[in-house]
Amino acid sequence: MANQEIMCTVSSCHYWAQGNRCDANQILITSNEMAESLDDSFDAPQATTAQQTEVAVCVDTCCKTFVYRDAAEIEDDGVYRV
Repeated sequence: MANQEIMCTVSSCHYWAQGNRCDANQILITSNEMAESLDDSFDAPQATTAQQTEVAVCVDTCCKTFVYRDAAEIEDDGVYRV
């Protein structure tokens, strides 16, 4: 598998790193509609059990892995910094 890099410009996210990189060990991107229906702790480790979603434009998608950098819930979703 090729070395992949996820880029992110949301500097208030716990997983944001220098150079606009995402340092989460895994991420879940889903539709806005699906993200709103899921608990905050539902994230990439549970992704294989999530329903597939379909959207037509990028603004209808959501990075479910976002956690505010100073939030108490940083470890609730099973994702960690690499």
